[in-house]
Amino acid sequence: MTLSALLLACFAIGAGGTWLARRYALRHALLDSPGERRAHTVPTPRGGGIGIVVALLLAGVLLLAVRAGSVDVRLLQGTLPGLALVALVGLLDDHASMSPWLRLLVHGVAAALLAWATWWATGSGWHAVVAFGLALVLTNIWNFMDGIDGIAATQAVLVAGAVAIAGRDTWTTWALVLAAATLGFLPFNVPKARIFLGDVGSGALGFAIAALIVGRIGNASPVAALAWCLPISAFVIDATLTLARRVLRGERWWEPHAQHAYQAWARRRGTHMPVTLAYAGWTLVAIALMHALSCATPVVVFLSCLAWYTAGAGLWRWLQGPTRQGTEPPAVKETTGQ
Repeated sequence: MTLSALLLACFAIGAGGTWLARRYALRHALLDSPGERRAHTVPTPRGGGIGIVVALLLAGVLLLAVRAGSVDVRLLQGTLPGLALVALVGLLDDHASMSPWLRLLVHGVAAALLAWATWWATGSGWHAVVAFGLALVLTNIWNFMDGIDGIAATQAVLVAGAVAIAGRDTWTTWALVLAAATLGFLPFNVPKARIFLGDVGSGALGFAIAALIVGRIGNASPVAALAWCLPISAFVIDATLTLARRVLRGERWWEPHAQHAYQAWARRRGTHMPVTLAYAGWTLVAIALMHALSCATPVVVFLSCLAWYTAGAGLWRWLQGPTRQGTEPPAVKETTGQ
């Protein structure tokens, strides 16, 4: 199968899987209802990310068969079962709300599988530690940040694109598969969502992005690997600072909320797409900066990443707006978002 045929098939799986998931969700009343912690105003189906998961798993199995024996395939062997675990617990949670601690435990097992595969592929202990942390963090961050139309899916496409253009290997192909399948989902989620990714899709996207970055890092030095913090900075900054603020306030930080910067900004604008596009613009600039730093010294890379994250933290604070501490304003007045 040629690459173009594979990507076309994955796009079709992403689109067809989303269409089928929507029909299934409507038939079985798997709907996200409006509420003060959500940005939509009518019940909306969830679980549309299942098509993306199927495409990633099928393409991954195909890559294992075609490229058996290569070092990067060793890492993929640990990635696929981890991805399946994350997707499965997300699918179960979409059907009946589960304990967040049980979900986190499953995410930890999946991250451990990726870490083990990383150690097996690279022989590097610190790479294995990075793989575990990145998988656990991004799986949950993509879930946290999946709150308005298109934002989680577009960020995944952009980061996957950054991985794809940074090399020519198994990870390039799998990154393109992720992008193709997610693009198949997007017409159902923008400009007004007819279905949401659900936990099955958002968590799986975060885990897959973590695996792609780990695969792309390879045996790079810690400083060279640091540059990969740039493409994921929009989500990392917003999720980390919001979580830290909730912890410092003594809130039940593990419960759903609507206090992220992108949510506050969407409420003020009364619409989602400008916010989603602005976050995409930030990520595109971050990717360009990462490539500009490819030949820079370690000191320049470190200082550039520090400056970028500092600027992002300032924007996060500004985007929160004048909202009084601890309040959660009403939902955006349109039939969109999560």
